[in-house]
Amino acid sequence: MHNQPKFVPQRGTDFYADGRSARPQVENTVGRGQLHADTYFSTGLVNGKEADALPFPVTLEVLERGQERYNVYCTPCHSRVGNGAGMIVQRGYRPAGNFHTARLEAAPLGHFFNVISNGYGAMPDYSAQIAPVDRWAIAAYIRALQLSQNAKQADVANGSHVEPLNDIAEHEGFAKGFAEEWGLPGTAIYGTPNNQDNGIPGESINSPGIAAGSTASSKTKPAQTATQPAATAPATQQ
Repeated sequence: MHNQPKFVPQRGTDFYADGRSARPQVENTVGRGQLHADTYFSTGLVNGKEADALPFPVTLEVLERGQERYNVYCTPCHSRVGNGAGMIVQRGYRPAGNFHTARLEAAPLGHFFNVISNGYGAMPDYSAQIAPVDRWAIAAYIRALQLSQNAKQADVANGSHVEPLNDIAEHEGFAKGFAEEWGLPGTAIYGTPNNQDNGIPGESINSPGIAAGSTASSKTKPAQTATQPAATAPATQQ
C-alpha cells in the first residue's frame, strides 16, 4: 500500500491542470466547525468578548425548549434547579457550577453559550450534542432558573406576588424543610489536595467550600423566592 499512486501533501502533480495536488474547497461548502464562525449566534462573542444578549426574541416556546434540553444534558451535573449538585455529583463527580452564585448570576448570556460550546474546567463541550439554537435556549432557561430564586415584586406581572419558597412549600403540604438551604452531598469531592475548589474553576476561592480533609458539607445559596401563581420546575427543589 505504500507504493501506489497518491497525492502527497504540499507536493505538486501533473494530474490536474493547475499542478496542485491539494484541491480547493468545493464551492458553497464550509469546513466542519466553520459555519458562520464569525457571528454572534454561533460564538456568543462580540469583538472577542462574551456579550449579554440573545440573538433572537425569547418566547415561551424558547424557554420550554431550553428547559427540555437542559433537563436532558445539564441536570446530571447541575441538577434540575441549577445548584451544581446533580446526581453524578452526588455519586462522587466534581461539584458543578452553581448558577445561583453571584459570579454566575452576573455572567453574560454569551458565557453560558460559550461554555456549552467549548467546555470549561471539568465540563466537556457539548457542541456535538446541542445545536447552537438550543444552546441559546438553554442559556435563556438558566436565566429563568436564576430569576426563580431571586425574583422581586417588580419582576412579576400585576396581580402576582413574590413569596418565599418555604411558605409556598408549607401551603402546598410539603414536609417541613422541603425548601431548606441547599448543601453539597457528602460524596461530592473537588479532587484537590485540600478538597476545596480553590477557584479552578467554579466558585470564587472565597466562597463557601468543602472543609479541608472532610466531605462536602457546606451550604450553598438557599432557594429564596418564587412567583405566584404556582411556579413550575424552576421554583421548586428536586
